[in-house]
Amino acid sequence: SPTIMFYSPLLLFLSCVLCVSADGQHSDIKIAGCSDSYGEEMYGLDGEEKAYADFNKQEMIYPLPPFVDPMTVPGAYEQAVANQQSCQQNLKIVPEALILCLMCLCTVAPSVMIYTRDEVEFGENNTLICHVTGFYPAPVNVSWTKNEQKVTGSSINTPYPNKDGSFRQTSRLDFTPQLGDIYRCAVEHLSLTEPLTKIYDVEVHVLCVGPSVFCGVGLTLGLVGVAAGTFFLVKGNECS
Repeated sequence: SPTIMFYSPLLLFLSCVLCVSADGQHSDIKIAGCSDSYGEEMYGLDGEEKAYADFNKQEMIYPLPPFVDPMTVPGAYEQAVANQQSCQQNLKIVPEALILCLMCLCTVAPSVMIYTRDEVEFGENNTLICHVTGFYPAPVNVSWTKNEQKVTGSSINTPYPNKDGSFRQTSRLDFTPQLGDIYRCAVEHLSLTEPLTKIYDVEVHVLCVGPSVFCGVGLTLGLVGVAAGTFFLVKGNECS
């Protein structure tokens, strides 16, 4: 299980431990990092988060699907806090010149996608997903608006590494689709001079699905009508 340590402008000191199973089928990863204003400790398996430390709520979060038995690890949060204290001490030995250099060179802009968890139906509860990937360093900040007004209640996972060394994060917002509503997710990152914004227009997305269904039905009925007309035209000619 190799250990990789590197510096970046926001995760100024970060340690990453990657373990691969004997059969080569699964990969287990742990990330612990910090800056003056940000800290992370996360455990993942096969590209998915198993657990992460929420230093605002002061607890360990286990983002498992509802069909999985709940999992807890006694003392995990306390260990994460101790790791952060050690990380902050390591920050004090990082040369300021190195930090400034990395702030100029080691940034990669994110790409953003916005979509819904389920097929959209007016008045039915759903979840908007703003998926941000390909950025470096971590993290990004994601904010949401509805009809130009800021909304709260969204969630975001901790940064997860991609195979190319960049990161990804996903923000989710529960919503109830209503005709005319327009949602935006705005992504802020060190590489961007202004937020990168993606728009979800409820009306456009619903109507994009509806006409395709109606057009398919209409085309089918039209072909049936043409076939029937041709049949009667031939029969009429035979009778004459």
